[in-house]
Amino acid sequence: MVEAFAVASGKGGTGKTTSTLALGMALAADHDVTVVDADTGMANLLFHAGLDDAAVTLHDLLVGGTATDVSEATYERFGLSVVPCGTSLAGFEAAEPERLRDVVAELARDTDVLLLDSPAALGSKSAVLPVVLADRVVVVVEPTIPALSDGLKVQEYARSYGTETAGVLFNKVRSEADGVAAQAERHFGGPVLANVPESDAVRAARRAGKPLLAHAPESEAAARYRRAADRLDVRDGDGDAVADRFRSAVVPDTP
Repeated sequence: MVEAFAVASGKGGTGKTTSTLALGMALAADHDVTVVDADTGMANLLFHAGLDDAAVTLHDLLVGGTATDVSEATYERFGLSVVPCGTSLAGFEAAEPERLRDVVAELARDTDVLLLDSPAALGSKSAVLPVVLADRVVVVVEPTIPALSDGLKVQEYARSYGTETAGVLFNKVRSEADGVAAQAERHFGGPVLANVPESDAVRAARRAGKPLLAHAPESEAAARYRRAADRLDVRDGDGDAVADRFRSAVVPDTP
């Protein structure tokens, strides 16, 4: 059983990485979950997961001619298997984006849920590949019309490669944003998973280098993320078949 979700937004600053780890920890109550920081150019998941001193990262797995095994870049944290990405410019420049297919294929053989923390924009091959590889995409947006527009662009691109929409997650909500949520229900291919409020607990978790659900599990924001995870009906998939699909995926052109 395995399903891959890309967590994407279309712009930076929406809380995508916070959301990826929060959904991962919530889903881990019932599933084996692997989280991958697939943002090879602007990675920051390692700081959210207390892995800023990780010796081996996704960058090492994306360089040709090395003998680095996927297991060397996989760390057990907070009930999750986490593959962080490095932050150096040299690592980014040396990485070969298409190698992500083999990394994800290897991980798919031994997990129930893959969460790919995707780059904010769709401006490069490395940025769009996670969305293409995923079975479904979770779109993280703030409750504004411009943010919805960015999210819809992500959905449109994902659909062009057969990736469905699992749902929309409104983040940093200062009111219930009912009107914007209604528009999202009409235009996106999946439900509104949750409205996650703007929260001091989220900022404190980042400063502590911990996922929100580890740092403030009783916060309202954490409860909303658990609600979102409950609405993600994880589908069964044969690990070997999914791995083969990943390996043979078409490397997309830049949008």
